[in-house]
Amino acid sequence: MHLQESGEMYLETVFVLSKKGGIVRSIDVCEHMGYSKPSVSRAVGLLKSGGYLTMGADGALELTDAGREVAERIYERHTLLTKCLTYLGVDEETAAEDACKIEHDISEQSFEAIKKHLQKYGQI
Repeated sequence: MHLQESGEMYLETVFVLSKKGGIVRSIDVCEHMGYSKPSVSRAVGLLKSGGYLTMGADGALELTDAGREVAERIYERHTLLTKCLTYLGVDEETAAEDACKIEHDISEQSFEAIKKHLQKYGQI
């Protein structure tokens, strides 16, 4: 199953919320993303059927290995692109918003080049 941008965003959200500790439930995703319960429920169902998420009997969402791989990749892109843009002088809020848009479309080659450049100059 090929993930769309929205699927990547849901996985990244579950990842970010799980890093804060505790159990992540659909309602937490709703509140974090500002989406309705039906929208999140539909997305969770698609991600479960695609093998990216599981849901425990208590409603806890957990990333599968495949889901964690996608989420970590998107999260790394988001954080690194945000750093890059702030390094260039963009305010942090705008940088984070723009990074969120770029992270899903940038090629692996371009992302790695940016990452290498930032490493060279000690920015990451």
